[in-house]
Amino acid sequence: MQRVCFLLKVRQDKLAEYRERHAAVWPEMLEALSATGWHNYSLFLRDDGLLVGYLETEDFEAAKAGMEATEVNARWQQEMGPFFEALDGARPDEAMKPLTEVFHLA
Repeated sequence: MQRVCFLLKVRQDKLAEYRERHAAVWPEMLEALSATGWHNYSLFLRDDGLLVGYLETEDFEAAKAGMEATEVNARWQQEMGPFFEALDGARPDEAMKPLTEVFHLA
């Protein structure tokens, strides 16, 4: 099982709306994430917009590819893109760069 952590930055002027959107994630998006191997997935948001994502999956590249193939992910990424800083034209899911784990206590 891979444990994946990544960072993104939510725009300060979009923090409240970002929180609202994630309080009501589309059911079909939740189903697609589970079906493509995204488990124990959490997002943590700091007041300055720093977003920390964490998930567990058997294969992160396969999980990303699985979501890439879904129509609901394309719609979700299009809607979420304007919430983020420094994507340089990438979708939010394309900007998820896993951090290197340096410590873990099981």
